[in-house]
Amino acid sequence: MISTEDYRRIKEKELQVAEARVDGIRNSADPHVRYRDVRPITDVRHMLETSVELYADRVAFHVKDSHDAPYRGISYRKAKEDVDALGTFLAGKGLRGGKIAVIGENCYQWAISYLAAVCGVGVVVPLDKELSAKEIEDLLIESGTECALFTEKFRDMFIGIRNGGRTALKFLVDLTGGGAGQDALSLEDCLGEGARMLSLGERGYLDAQILEDDLCALLFTSGTTGIAKGVMLSHKNLAAGITIPPTVLNIVKEDVFFSILPVHHCYECTCGFLIPLYRGASVAYCEGLKYIVKNLSEARPTVVLLVPLILESLYGKIWQNAKKNGKDGLLRRVSRINSFTKRIGIDLAPIFFKQIQALFGGRMKVVICGGAAIDPAVLQGIKDFGIMAVQGYGLTECSPICALNPDSASKNDAAGYLVPGFDGMIADPDPETGIGEICAKGDHVMMGYCNDPEATAEVLRDGWFYTGDLGYIDSDRYVHITGRKKNVIITKNGKNVFPEELEYHLGRLDVVAESMVWGKDSEATGETLIVASIRPDGDALREALGEGYADEDVERLLWEKIDAINDELALFKRIRRIVVRKEEFEMTTGKKIKRFVDANKGETD
Repeated sequence: MISTEDYRRIKEKELQVAEARVDGIRNSADPHVRYRDVRPITDVRHMLETSVELYADRVAFHVKDSHDAPYRGISYRKAKEDVDALGTFLAGKGLRGGKIAVIGENCYQWAISYLAAVCGVGVVVPLDKELSAKEIEDLLIESGTECALFTEKFRDMFIGIRNGGRTALKFLVDLTGGGAGQDALSLEDCLGEGARMLSLGERGYLDAQILEDDLCALLFTSGTTGIAKGVMLSHKNLAAGITIPPTVLNIVKEDVFFSILPVHHCYECTCGFLIPLYRGASVAYCEGLKYIVKNLSEARPTVVLLVPLILESLYGKIWQNAKKNGKDGLLRRVSRINSFTKRIGIDLAPIFFKQIQALFGGRMKVVICGGAAIDPAVLQGIKDFGIMAVQGYGLTECSPICALNPDSASKNDAAGYLVPGFDGMIADPDPETGIGEICAKGDHVMMGYCNDPEATAEVLRDGWFYTGDLGYIDSDRYVHITGRKKNVIITKNGKNVFPEELEYHLGRLDVVAESMVWGKDSEATGETLIVASIRPDGDALREALGEGYADEDVERLLWEKIDAINDELALFKRIRRIVVRKEEFEMTTGKKIKRFVDANKGETD
């Protein structure tokens, strides 16, 4: 705690630095920086406060009280009142400076919980709702989380975890449930008590000191040895991630963002939640994947963030329906015509593709795709239908954006453009191709990994973050990704699966001598299947099955043990296929399995 006067002076200096950053953007000679009406912010609370000053009576969130009910709006003013009430309550419980976990479906309650945590209480820890109870408990222990706010379906899980006594959990808040009872507090009661405290003059939360270099959010990425890495992001990191991307994408206060991707991911959280609030726009929450089309027609959004799996699926269904109705040839011809006429300033999409645009709600102006590589033809196809589609590239460690295609000059085959403030370089480039490890530098780069100085030192060197991705930067400052230096499997829906993590679990089985985990795209479904090639241990097999075992017996035994592992893992991490091999793997001279040798993978349907 510093003196009030010292704090005032520090915040003045922070604001000056933020103003200089914004002035640099406004005065940039970069032709792709077209939207320069950005304002300086020093931290997330400053962002929220200034947005409320500017947009108090505008709608910030669109929510539904039931599936059959229409969307109703919640204003910036009302959202700020709820954030202050919840924050005041949590701070009053002695949680100042503590870790506060938030988990659940995308919803208004999740949003105000996140904001309450970072705007004057402590550090938010967004958790993946797809993780198992064991994985969540491990992350709560690793982070030292004292309070958890969750939607109703996680109530029993968190009560069980807290009662188990292995974590530091003290307070549980049920965000969407009814009566809370003694096991968990209800959000309604927390808001009511916080509002009462404020009415009595309690200002501890409102006047809490927040510095730009303070830890703001702790986000866990998939780990390689059973424990995930905790990415530490500061207020300055998030401020940079919030202010810079809208300089190349036109985000205005009339925009409605459609929130469908899991908001605990930095991608959706920064770009689909915080950026809209910064720009005075609003966020409409999707009720779930099966309600996408219905909710799009109800909310009629203008911006949506997607991963390739969803966008490619929507695009594929458009062509499937056209073919089914015998109109695919016509659609193809009309797309070519519109692609040509757009070059001379005539967009025929509103006439030709009215029905297709209606699938996206009728007002969609831009689709932002990230999380994994996407077929450039899909991006161009969406553009031909009259909807801008751009690709971005980033990692949680970069809050998350490293590069973003401008809406005025997007390249379908590029992962993104290096916007001013987001610097990039290629480490150890190949002299012929220019391909090397992509590195990032800027205020958006993380503070480091929680409780892991060795891992931090490995990726943060001389101010540069080494991403582990391979690629090159073209002469126009666009980033192109050609592969992954690390062995991460990126599924079609943008999930990261580290094979080493699964191999670690397999290696603990006595019947497994060696294993190699890899990803295979299913021809039937298009999803990424996690496959394990396994060389069993002969002695252990004989002990478990006897001398006369058959191949079917081996596979059945392996699945019994793998099913037990899968039960402790998130769905996207689970092993779906196995290849049982009798011969040894091909290895390097260092006795490491060669991951990209087809013979090591074997055959699988």
